[in-house]
Amino acid sequence: MSRFTGKVAVVTGAAQGIGAATAQRLAEEGATVAVVDLTAERAQATVDAITAKGGTARAYGCDVADHEAVEAVFAQVVADLGALHILVNNAGITRDNLFFKMPKPDWDAVLAVNLTSAFNCSQAAQTYMVGQKWGKIVSLSSRSALGARGQANYAAAKAGIQGLTATLAIELGPYNINVNAVAPGYIATAMTASTAERVGAAPEDHQAEVAGRTPLRRVGQPEEIASVVAFLVSEDASYVSGQTLYVNGGAR
Repeated sequence: MSRFTGKVAVVTGAAQGIGAATAQRLAEEGATVAVVDLTAERAQATVDAITAKGGTARAYGCDVADHEAVEAVFAQVVADLGALHILVNNAGITRDNLFFKMPKPDWDAVLAVNLTSAFNCSQAAQTYMVGQKWGKIVSLSSRSALGARGQANYAAAKAGIQGLTATLAIELGPYNINVNAVAPGYIATAMTASTAERVGAAPEDHQAEVAGRTPLRRVGQPEEIASVVAFLVSEDASYVSGQTLYVNGGAR
């Protein structure tokens, strides 16, 4: 497929997991991908995986919680790659703890990386998208937005993504910019492996336990989220905006 030929995509938090899978999927379908992570060195493995399959990508280092750093790196992406058409806000961290024990710095860090980064990147991206009267923004929310024990900070940030998404769709829609969110359930990534370890379980045992109470009887894979993101940033979803799509194997 070549749905994204001629398009430039920025994917944040793209060194591993869902971000890496999304960057690779967009590149496979023709996009030139700016692979953004905390350092360019961290992002390089994803770039190498893309170029090994004949795709085009470039690594960029940026603390996406830093507004000025984001503006600078987006300007560099446009200077290097010629445009900016697609933004995937995927960067995220966890600092899990029960609410009464949660240190304020852990609250601040999770809100900054998971929510403020989406504000920073979307605000920088819309500058270019509004001018060209075309753009696609997808941000990663989570099933945890509905509430998750030990994740007050993460749940609040991911719920905030949904509100930000709905509002940006209203404000940017007149400029032909679609804004949506994807809320994954349990996906087998390094992040969910660390969650398992936090509760004293081996990742494979934790996955088996979650699979047992998921209607599809398995956990998700990063590539399955990437395919949904690819749909939402394609013209196949040209009339979809302001939505949060839960991708969680039927779990409630």
